[in-house]
Amino acid sequence: MIEKQVEIRTADGTADAVLFRPEGGAKLPAVIHLPDIAGVRDSHKEMAKRLAEQGYVVILVNVFYRNGRSPVWAFPFKMGEERSMKRLGELRDPLTPEAMERDAAAYADFLAKEEGVSGARIGVVGYCFSGGMAMRTAAARPEKIGAAASFHGGQLYTEEQTSPHKVLPRVKARLYFGHADGDPYMPKDAIDNLEKALAAWGGKYQSEVYPGAKHSWTVPDSPVYDKAQADRAFQKMTEMFKASLNRAVSSNW
Repeated sequence: MIEKQVEIRTADGTADAVLFRPEGGAKLPAVIHLPDIAGVRDSHKEMAKRLAEQGYVVILVNVFYRNGRSPVWAFPFKMGEERSMKRLGELRDPLTPEAMERDAAAYADFLAKEEGVSGARIGVVGYCFSGGMAMRTAAARPEKIGAAASFHGGQLYTEEQTSPHKVLPRVKARLYFGHADGDPYMPKDAIDNLEKALAAWGGKYQSEVYPGAKHSWTVPDSPVYDKAQADRAFQKMTEMFKASLNRAVSSNW
């Protein structure tokens, strides 16, 4: 497995990222891996590498590059703690919906030109807060993004005008949503409303709740990590990518 540091020029600066790809000369489909609020770290590197081992070029992006290079946390994040909440605001405030889409376009364009990447469609996966970012990525480059997955994504459906579900009319990708059970950031009524929006959208999608799995269950360094359910989530994601990412960008979706 090849692992290397790369830099991605965006409209707002330069994002640092880690790229993984299997050794050998074969050209492979690519996937954008968007980390949770704790950013790029060993657990997400493990996750990105595991995906790359399935036959993909994967970039794990520091989505908080406006606040500095990874790691962006100098101390463990604790929900409700004053210094943690202050840092949370510093990281999230610059990530407006418009900024997310500018960044997403840059990430997809970078991969499309990367050596070893085939001309197939690109995938994207987001975790926790970046679940909505995965949706915005699909909307930002609909002609390139063939599949997008969100695991324990938060606030995917709200009454705000900036709610992620509002981008659905621009999305052409196949979508997958794996929801946590009793997630305070994506309660049942929000899931129900999201699924109504997805049905009205009319594209290919799947949305399901993982029984007993708590918010952040897929991430190995999470205190609620559930290996069995995380493995199931990984299988669902890779099945979708396998079915969706071998289509050329120029083909009809």
